[in-house]
Amino acid sequence: MTPLTTDLTDRLARSEETALLVPLLRLLVAGDPVTIEQLATATALTADEVRTRLAASPDTEYDDQGRIIGQGLTLRPTTHRFTVAGEELYTWCAFDTLIFPTLLDRPARVESISPASGDTIRVTVDSTAGVTSVEPATAVVSLVSPEAMHSIRSSFCNQVHYFASREDAAGWLTEHPMAQILTVADAFEVGSTLITEMLERPRTGADELSGSCCGPETCC
Repeated sequence: MTPLTTDLTDRLARSEETALLVPLLRLLVAGDPVTIEQLATATALTADEVRTRLAASPDTEYDDQGRIIGQGLTLRPTTHRFTVAGEELYTWCAFDTLIFPTLLDRPARVESISPASGDTIRVTVDSTAGVTSVEPATAVVSLVSPEAMHSIRSSFCNQVHYFASREDAAGWLTEHPMAQILTVADAFEVGSTLITEMLERPRTGADELSGSCCGPETCC
């Protein structure tokens, strides 16, 4: 990996919100708002603990009843359409569309709009096989290293797009010289490394919360 993608992986994997992310994604994928109580049950935390952790993620989206409707995966339309398990959902950025199928253990179809040309990019991602189709084949993904981890959406997601080609991304890259352009396959590989880190760190955090010094595979 390049220095940028290495730094990106380290920053995102260390984010406080990752401990809640996978359980929340697996609830949101049903296509309905998620209550604090539902997330508490899914994470074996109290409702107050969930609220405290969510407070550290100010980008989390809620409906007018206080139910969660988005954190990476969202019920609100964006330029990144994400169809999974028969539900038409959306994501905050292009990178989300590449990592969420693995976290959800479900294949997904992606339709995303280039912010430069307005062209539609279509990608199919399998939870085990990875990226299985890209249209157009020249499509690329922009990546940046987030500077403000308290607002991941503004510092990272809003700069992470699909483009129809490197040429399509050229003008945008001139305006964002710290960004990097990767093929869809390479961006998926960066995401795979990130997922490995994400799935390890929450497990450690859960052990600390429970006061245990060992994982479930060794303590029972």
